[in-house]
Amino acid sequence: MAMNGLCRVFTSSRVLSSNVTLLLAQIPNKTKKPLPQNRRLPQLLCVRAMASEKQRQHAQPGKEHVMETTPQFSSSDYQPSNKLRGKVALITGGDSGIGRAVGYCFALEGATVAFTYVKGQEEKDAQETLQMLKKAKTSDAKEPIAIPTDLGFDENCKRVVDEVVNAFGRIDVLINNAAEQYESSSIEEIDEPRLERVFRTNIFSYFFLTRYALKHMKEGSSIINTTSVNAYKGNASLLDYTATKGAIVAFTRGLALQLAEKGIRVNGVAPGPIWTPLIPASFNEEKIKNFGSEVPMKRAGQPVEVAPSYVFLACNHCSSYFTGQVLHPNGGAVVNA
Repeated sequence: MAMNGLCRVFTSSRVLSSNVTLLLAQIPNKTKKPLPQNRRLPQLLCVRAMASEKQRQHAQPGKEHVMETTPQFSSSDYQPSNKLRGKVALITGGDSGIGRAVGYCFALEGATVAFTYVKGQEEKDAQETLQMLKKAKTSDAKEPIAIPTDLGFDENCKRVVDEVVNAFGRIDVLINNAAEQYESSSIEEIDEPRLERVFRTNIFSYFFLTRYALKHMKEGSSIINTTSVNAYKGNASLLDYTATKGAIVAFTRGLALQLAEKGIRVNGVAPGPIWTPLIPASFNEEKIKNFGSEVPMKRAGQPVEVAPSYVFLACNHCSSYFTGQVLHPNGGAVVNA
């Protein structure tokens, strides 16, 4: 592929070889807040995902700190403008991947951020994210907090909301984002314990958290749910995961109708193939190597390319007439919304 001459192939920390080219989107930026040096991205960046035993992870949740090709959560081209100043945001699954990128952008935009991570599994990623948020936050925002938990159970979700409210007094933006997925070639491989586990994390938690958070949300607040392109096009090898993502779309639309009269907007984001820890923790080497090549842009996306969708939907003056809608950062796949 010709790209004005030679294309530099690297990650945030090392040079790699492979066969998937990723071009990062160009997002206008004139920020005065410097980004970490190892996270600065050129306007044209080519990253090639290397499929290997080093790249693949053999258990979930996926861990960002062990990934050979590190997902990009920030860009020096991103221009914050206090879109979320004074807001308190709770982000589930915020230690890595899309959740980390969303939290980082929210902090740059002036929000006070709380996020959850899987207890006993994601401490290193969570601590790294917490330090990033502390450096990124604006002077008038409060210190971010990280909450370890298993979101699949009602009482845990209540404790999460209580902890955020005890720390910050309210919740202005709820980001339901936590998810897990497992491949299977046949529905016969999906037994009841696995089905329940996936549904508990991917959709039960959305109900539980929203139910408790609403008690502390007022007019002008926003709920944003992470669904997936798979909800629209289907995925034969991720049947239970895809079913939860379809449920999230229906949940988003129904809840938006329910809360419209209260002035609380409910929307969703349906990412396409995005390079996050979920990918090496879910797929074999061949699928990792070719991940994202099926979309028109012929590449996987980066979390930093998805996070602005959440900023837009959380910002009242940007999206005040949006509710019950889903944004589709998916590399060009046309879906019936």
